[in-house]
Amino acid sequence: MSEAGERVQGGGLGRRRTRRGAAGGEHARDLAFAVLSPLALLAVWEITVRVGVLDERFFPAPTSIVSTLVETIESGELLANTGISLRRMFLGMLVGGTPALLLGLVMGLYRPIRVAVDPLIAATYPIPKSAILPLLLLIFGLGEGSKIAMVAIGVFFPVAINTTAGVLEIDRIYHDVGKNYGAGRWQTFRTIALPGAMPLILTGVRLGFGIGLILIVIAEMVGAKSGLGYMIWNAWQIFQVEVMYVGLIVISVIGVLFTLVLSELERLLVPWRTAR
Repeated sequence: MSEAGERVQGGGLGRRRTRRGAAGGEHARDLAFAVLSPLALLAVWEITVRVGVLDERFFPAPTSIVSTLVETIESGELLANTGISLRRMFLGMLVGGTPALLLGLVMGLYRPIRVAVDPLIAATYPIPKSAILPLLLLIFGLGEGSKIAMVAIGVFFPVAINTTAGVLEIDRIYHDVGKNYGAGRWQTFRTIALPGAMPLILTGVRLGFGIGLILIVIAEMVGAKSGLGYMIWNAWQIFQVEVMYVGLIVISVIGVLFTLVLSELERLLVPWRTAR
């Protein structure tokens, strides 16, 4: 290789190393901000409570909340209620998400079905899901059925709508190629519609989980004797403010953990999107 070629190759390698180094530094800086910003907020909260700026009756110090968190874990109250809420959540997601996924794929692939079903979804989607809770309590009673149905309804709409939109966004050429190679309905579902719509399906699942988490807390506040929603509501009734905050913190942690799991799942199922 000539001296000029070696200089060009060396310069290219140097630029790539520089870009990788810059990207690594930016990632480390972002991670530091992500960790330090909530810690700074907690420190400000603690200080303002200690000096009397915030009323401790309504905004207990973070150290007090952590102490209550440890107590509820040791007593088993927090773990039991969290497990019950998660079980209701995931059963509701399964009951509501599975038919929503299938319906969304069918609506995206077949125009007559989309034309027939889309007005029904447009008419029922804007109804506040919490307003349906009294009807669900009449139908299913105070048992597990009303809570699972509440989550299922909340999950159904975002998954169905996003799945339909995902199928409609698939380039027509993929359908033509599948038709030319004699792909049947099942093959079209499995090899074209499902992977092509997967990015928006995962977006719908993420939205549905957030809505479902809100709805299960509401349902447990109104008609349950267990779960995180019941724990928060019961703590309000007896003015255990720290327990209320513990319940809110656990709900937020569940949301963060699910988002991280779904992001990892998206990386595995939709590698072309994460690479882009």
